[in-house]
Amino acid sequence: MNYLRYVKLIGTMHVSPKSREEVVRTILEERPTAVAVELDRARFLAMTENVVFTMGDALRLGRKGLINYALAKIEERLGETFGMAPGGEMRGAIEAVRALKVPLYLIDEDINIILAKLSKAPLREKLLLALEGLSVFLPLKSELGDPLEEYRWMMLEFRRRYPYLYRVLVEERNEVMAGNLMAIVDSLLSAGVKRPKVIAVVGLGHKAGIERLLGRA
Repeated sequence: MNYLRYVKLIGTMHVSPKSREEVVRTILEERPTAVAVELDRARFLAMTENVVFTMGDALRLGRKGLINYALAKIEERLGETFGMAPGGEMRGAIEAVRALKVPLYLIDEDINIILAKLSKAPLREKLLLALEGLSVFLPLKSELGDPLEEYRWMMLEFRRRYPYLYRVLVEERNEVMAGNLMAIVDSLLSAGVKRPKVIAVVGLGHKAGIERLLGRA
């Protein structure tokens, strides 16, 4: 079955105000049967309860905590570049869902599983990331002009330099999210919804991969 008949993906930049506007507008205009977001339960609770993850928290949690803290700082610096705090479009989706009173699904892989995988990254990639700092994630030298093109350029660079991290952070999560979206559609069809419409809000780097998986299921 081609699940793209029932699922519409919005690919967003997690730090772009325009992405938030697009997400909210699309959900309110299309009034879907359900909305899915690129979050797991832990990140959803942290976002909705405004939990701030500090360096002290990271040190108490050890290696996994430090990795999580580094990833959060990467998104924070991107937010300074593009003008919106990380996750603003997910907050917008949650607010739109509450306004419409439709189901909200959390489709991303558990953050603890992701962090466990990241802790096993090859030494070469860990050293390279340490040496480069956060510069690879900041396409400020790009002359592309369009923020979306700069974001795509950033993802290509990340894949080239960090193949293991890319597989864990992008490709394997694509499989998890696509599988969860298929399960959502199947459950809606089984419940008697003849033509379910699910809007899924995911990062731009995930959109094409998830669409390929949904289209060939």
